[in-house]
Amino acid sequence: MKTMKYYFYRVMAVAALTLAFALPSKAQMSENYYANIDWQFNFPLGIDFADKASGWGMNFEGGYFITENFSVGAFLSYHSNHKYIPRQNIILNEGATLNTDQQHTLFQLPFGATGRYTFNRGEVFQPYIAAKIGVQYAKLSSEFNVFENRDNTWGFYISPEVGINIFPWFYKPGFHIAAYYSYATNSGNLMTYSVDGMSNFGLRAGIAF
Repeated sequence: MKTMKYYFYRVMAVAALTLAFALPSKAQMSENYYANIDWQFNFPLGIDFADKASGWGMNFEGGYFITENFSVGAFLSYHSNHKYIPRQNIILNEGATLNTDQQHTLFQLPFGATGRYTFNRGEVFQPYIAAKIGVQYAKLSSEFNVFENRDNTWGFYISPEVGINIFPWFYKPGFHIAAYYSYATNSGNLMTYSVDGMSNFGLRAGIAF
């Protein structure tokens, strides 16, 4: 957890510095480009291994408008969800019994390509619909006593999204708000637990360029 907190605060500091340098002048990138840096809140769906909603995540993406309203680009995001398991007897595959509590963590890191259709370009409020496709690295981990058991997996990732960029000033940056659903084919087994597919619903809020 300390490592995740350190990484989270460091990324947030980079985002804050980016905003500070961008505020004094018009965005350096062409109007044909866009970028978003977001904090995200994630709700796992049907993932009993680690089913607690959390705000331990961020999203980074950027793209280029190939027509007036349609853009293509790339994205990378990450999220960490957790679940505490009270002390219990766990029967392992080899027949041994372990009596312990556990801290489950599900870490997801998808990345790939995105396509976006933006309405009202050039206006203050610019809603959009988007679809992301790519691959996802995921890690299932269970911490108990001083030990950790983990399973690293890869899968196919897809995510529809709706959102809005808001530019209240003549000069960029502005604000970004979005809601998304995601599904990945990652599967894994850890001790007596099994995961087959990973679905999430989430919200994003951040900076728009």
